[in-house]
Amino acid sequence: MNWTLASSAILCTASREAAIARQAVLTKPAGSLGQLESIAVQLAAMQGTDAPSIQRPYIAIFAGDHGIAAEGVSAFPQVVTGEMIRNFARGGAAISVLAKAQNALLHVYNCGTAYPIEPLTGVTDRSIAAGTFNFLQQAAMTETQCSQALAIGKEAVENALAQGCDLFIAGEMGIANTTPATAIASTLLSVDPAQITGRGTGIDDAVLAHKIEVIRQGIERHQIALTSPLRTLQYLGGFEIAAIAGAYIAAAQAGLPILIDGFISSAAALVAVKHNPSVRDWMLFAHASAEPGHATMMQALAAKPLLDLGMRLGEGSGAGVAISLLRLACDLHNQMATFADAGISNN
Repeated sequence: MNWTLASSAILCTASREAAIARQAVLTKPAGSLGQLESIAVQLAAMQGTDAPSIQRPYIAIFAGDHGIAAEGVSAFPQVVTGEMIRNFARGGAAISVLAKAQNALLHVYNCGTAYPIEPLTGVTDRSIAAGTFNFLQQAAMTETQCSQALAIGKEAVENALAQGCDLFIAGEMGIANTTPATAIASTLLSVDPAQITGRGTGIDDAVLAHKIEVIRQGIERHQIALTSPLRTLQYLGGFEIAAIAGAYIAAAQAGLPILIDGFISSAAALVAVKHNPSVRDWMLFAHASAEPGHATMMQALAAKPLLDLGMRLGEGSGAGVAISLLRLACDLHNQMATFADAGISNN
């Protein structure tokens, strides 16, 4: 896992300054386009140009099952993970529709499901095992498995770059994955699980209370071993969460802008940034998840999500919607007239 500690690419200061200067002379009051201005400036620094653009987004969906599902923390059975992979491949999932609408490339990486899946077009089988172990009983992953999962994310970024992509989005699918994501966030942020545990796919009050206790017990069981972000990922996480963390690190190292989705993706982002702080420079944040722990993670990452639509689907869907905002920010930045162009006084 040594590759995960290599420094990220350096943002272009000159392009950032040029973009800031252009924003200052566009025909609008300073700051009046809010985050649309800062997005354009951030993308300019990331892309090394004062005329940023998003032409070819790449959406990687990482799927995997979780041993902790055996504890009854989800409203859905594990068979749904595989069924949703088939739905992605057929184009029937929300993210499939969004990818098509946004002219984005979509590819699925099967990191290991509880039930076998036949070969599918648009799905790469990188199965590590039939899901993780139950972290109430043992570490969710071995060290080798965690390394393998991180490397799947790196592979996805390499595939995105080979296809000329200029924006990377990671989505996920894995029944019960809000439980490991919450356990990771609770550990890395030293927050009581009760403060940040949500209903995931729609569990009732009794199951929610049980879920909180499962997370608390799992953290307590492995407390001595949770000495670093990657150890926390290994002991409490999931294959798909590790793959997303690896993808974020690899994208930042390659200088590929990242648009972070919701709760699960943000937990992976937290791991990546805690492990390698330079990765944070390459992240944009799509939306505020309805999961209660998301706001806590956003605060820890010094992030301000672009949208707040009450979404909690996952799959990369919030990021899929936010692609439009990034494109509009670039269009406004590049195509608006300056005061000089329009013959308008700027004083």
